[in-house]
Amino acid sequence: MSTVHTQIQALKTRASVCTACDLAETRTNVVFGSGDATAKLVLVAEGPSAADNHTTLPFSGPTGNLLDEVLTINDLTRTDIWLTNIIKCRAAGLKGGVLKNRPPKVSEIKACSKWLDGELTLVQPSVILCMGAPAAKALIHRSFRITEERGIWFTDTQYAPFVMATFNPAYILRQEGEDFTAMRQILVNDIADAVRKLQETPETPRLTLF
Repeated sequence: MSTVHTQIQALKTRASVCTACDLAETRTNVVFGSGDATAKLVLVAEGPSAADNHTTLPFSGPTGNLLDEVLTINDLTRTDIWLTNIIKCRAAGLKGGVLKNRPPKVSEIKACSKWLDGELTLVQPSVILCMGAPAAKALIHRSFRITEERGIWFTDTQYAPFVMATFNPAYILRQEGEDFTAMRQILVNDIADAVRKLQETPETPRLTLF
């Protein structure tokens, strides 16, 4: 096992018992990133779903099926990338006695940022694709607007030379008819764009701390 994979595993173990915010009280599992920790392409979304909360893997269930489809069209699988979320526990609140997904609070994102920072610092991606506005607000700039800035490459961010945002598969699944078809195609195209950017980017030597 490579040093990076060992370090990622150690980080995952520490994250699995995190109690830095109140989400620790309602989660079933911490959902850490998965895939290839030496990958140069990283996909970052908002947070775990109800399905992820049980499987411990990001993008489980129908959302994951859609992601797998668009990756396959681009000759990729999950094992070729690193896939993670800005928060590692499902953000949910009780409504009528049932836990319903809700947007994460600023305090929750802040409490969880050390895990995302640790992951991205270890993985050292060349290209990051933010899936949805919340991830883009965390990694590109705080006032990011997905309708206006999707598909634009940003080169002055903290964790990778090139960062872009696209639609989250969970959002695409809520669309119907032509809207669904069009947005799904945008996601396919944006992943293709990320792959192209990766191929254009010279391999940088991996920084080591030892």
